[in-house]
Amino acid sequence: MASKFRILSIDGGGIRGIIPALVLAEIEHQTGRRIADLFDLIAGTSTGGILALGLTRPGGDGVPYYTAEKLVRLYETEGSRIFTRSPWHRIRALGNAVEEKYPSGPVEDVLKEYFDDTNLSQAVTDVLITSYEIQQRCPFFFKSHNAKRNPQDDYLMRDAARATSAAPTYFEPGFIEANAEHKDLALIDGGVFANNPSMCALVEAICKFNKGPSDVFMVSLGTGELTRQLNLEEVKGWGLLQWAQPILSVVFDGVSDTVDYQVNSILNKLEANGQQYYRFQLTLDEGYDDIDDASRTNLRVLKELANTMIKERRKDIETVCKVLSGRHLN
Repeated sequence: MASKFRILSIDGGGIRGIIPALVLAEIEHQTGRRIADLFDLIAGTSTGGILALGLTRPGGDGVPYYTAEKLVRLYETEGSRIFTRSPWHRIRALGNAVEEKYPSGPVEDVLKEYFDDTNLSQAVTDVLITSYEIQQRCPFFFKSHNAKRNPQDDYLMRDAARATSAAPTYFEPGFIEANAEHKDLALIDGGVFANNPSMCALVEAICKFNKGPSDVFMVSLGTGELTRQLNLEEVKGWGLLQWAQPILSVVFDGVSDTVDYQVNSILNKLEANGQQYYRFQLTLDEGYDDIDDASRTNLRVLKELANTMIKERRKDIETVCKVLSGRHLN
């Protein structure tokens, strides 16, 4: 098992990214090592993409700049700054009917502070970040191994983070100017097709790193399954405006569950090599499932839910840590 190609996949989910951040902090605590040292490829979508980039931003002597614990504090200290809008923006947007819910300035300022001018090619571990290009209408992937080989694919980490987290109706698309190889890019949240990027990461391992399914060990982190029901009697009368934001949560949640089923079927059921895939997900039966509720109360509840899951999945986390540390052979 120590020779497996180790993949970390982190779902999208806005402020709920504090959940996987806490799981990662626990893994770092148990192993005594940084997340970037434990994995060969880290894939992320939206808030998961920001975490993936943060965990692989280089610091001094090639050591990752951020610990997972420091990224937990990103949600605690910057969440309310990112998800904020002035009364004037609220009026101009008619709430959220004719314009994105939040201005892009605050999130861009935060990403600038956290990533500065670091390039994708500088990632200390390979990363794969999902996004969707709306002009060419196709998925767009930020890949550090491409960036290292081709300068035209070497984007700023902060631009990749901005693109992958540009959730429609919440933020305007991220924009990257054309270069010699790529046209202007208008990018939105990768969650529209891969809120759970596990399958994208598995395909990358097979097609780009020449690994077979039996060569892979994957840890997949969710940001909470939704429990808020959509009442049929209410929904059947909805039009475009009423569906605009709820449909995002339906798509994101459905995609995550479907990919979990697919990857679990490939890695844990089709292969006779023991458990190769661990998914850590919880049910949001308390607190709010909104991706933009950065209130202190909701953050406290999300942290409590995450810590409860960590306790309940203690044995699985210990097993994962042993595998990642090379102390467990199948």
